[in-house]
Amino acid sequence: MKYKVHRIDVKSDNMQGYLEQFLNNLDGEVIAVIPNVKPTFQLMGATAKVDFLLIVEKTGQK
Repeated sequence: MKYKVHRIDVKSDNMQGYLEQFLNNLDGEVIAVIPNVKPTFQLMGATAKVDFLLIVEKTGQK
């Protein structure tokens, strides 16, 4: 089996629509969606922010 990993930066306001369109245009099967979570510090205290998503796609047999 072969896999392909896609990286999508999470910065746009319409991320849900963009992610839906991206997933629907993939040829293979989506195996996992992995968020990269980075801790940040703001005036109200510590929080977390998602910088980008890794999407693992199964493309087919060898």
